[in-house]
Amino acid sequence: MLLIAQNHFQLIVEVGLILLATMIFILNLVPLSLSVVTFLSLFLSGGFTLLFGADLVFLVLSFGQHEFTHPFGPIALLAIMTALASLKVMQESGVNVSRLKKIVYIFLGGITIFGGAMHRSFLLLWFVGLFIGYTIISKSFRQKSILTLKRILTFFGLGLVAFGLLEIVARISGMEIFSPMLRISRLAQNSVSSLKLVVENTWLIGHDPASSYWSNSSGFADGYISLPMQFILLFGLPFPLFFGLLVTKKDTIDYMLPGIFGYAYDFGYLTFIILLLLVLGTIVVGLKILVEYRRKRESKNRKYLGKEVLLIGSLTGFIAQAIIGLFLFNRTVNGMALLTFLFLGSLVLAHTVSIRRDSNEAVSR
Repeated sequence: MLLIAQNHFQLIVEVGLILLATMIFILNLVPLSLSVVTFLSLFLSGGFTLLFGADLVFLVLSFGQHEFTHPFGPIALLAIMTALASLKVMQESGVNVSRLKKIVYIFLGGITIFGGAMHRSFLLLWFVGLFIGYTIISKSFRQKSILTLKRILTFFGLGLVAFGLLEIVARISGMEIFSPMLRISRLAQNSVSSLKLVVENTWLIGHDPASSYWSNSSGFADGYISLPMQFILLFGLPFPLFFGLLVTKKDTIDYMLPGIFGYAYDFGYLTFIILLLLVLGTIVVGLKILVEYRRKRESKNRKYLGKEVLLIGSLTGFIAQAIIGLFLFNRTVNGMALLTFLFLGSLVLAHTVSIRRDSNEAVSR
């Protein structure tokens, strides 16, 4: 009974630990060579291009779109940045990657267009992620930093052009769902009242039960932050879930506020601070391991090339999702997207066991 989660918070922690243990076993038992990781990244990139494209077609035809960009956007970012890092390693080894590079850029363009048209928050995550990923790659391979004024302005310019094109498409087609201005106006209209709800009712642990939409609220882990509803229903867990009209109530926190306020309200300020420390710690650990992988690569040790490029991709996805989800849109780190966030964080932290084991073997010799 002690292992059965009693609320949303316990379930999130347990799933996170299970994912971490799983990733540790995979990274240490599965031979992840550079060729294997490159193939998987290209396969996933192509798959997400088709998936996002099909979802966009369903949206235009009003035929049951699923908004796959929310849960799978960061994983698509992982795939693209892993592929780009793999190309960089192959280039350094003297391999001609011109054809592969064209394929990767086709996938990159497809995901940008299809995913960006599907959802504006994805477009922000995508551009932020590409910027972070290219920066990490340039540092890992000791190249000139991409953090130049011209490139920064180019990234911002591309973002503005993309948003402008979406607004034009919305006006011409009459489909307001494409309009970035509509989303911005909704946020402006509802964010102040939502913020007031959170600030006035959040405690050190949990929140004021009277402010919750549940009559029998416990004041902690009421379901504003949760794993996918289907996941909870599958195991028959008796947790409060938002159905029907209640979903619009959940949007007050899930959609109208950044994740820091959603997590603070549902779990309390103390838990929120611990979350930020865990996220920051994961990023710092990932960057330190990248430095170790670079040292091994530069000493002609090719054993960790696959893991290095995989870490670059997963760290990029994790950082981008953390920035957008925690500081802009809570929905980017909630529900199915929260499962993705736990997966990426586990994939980053799982590299510590491999590095530590290798270091201990070297010392024993």
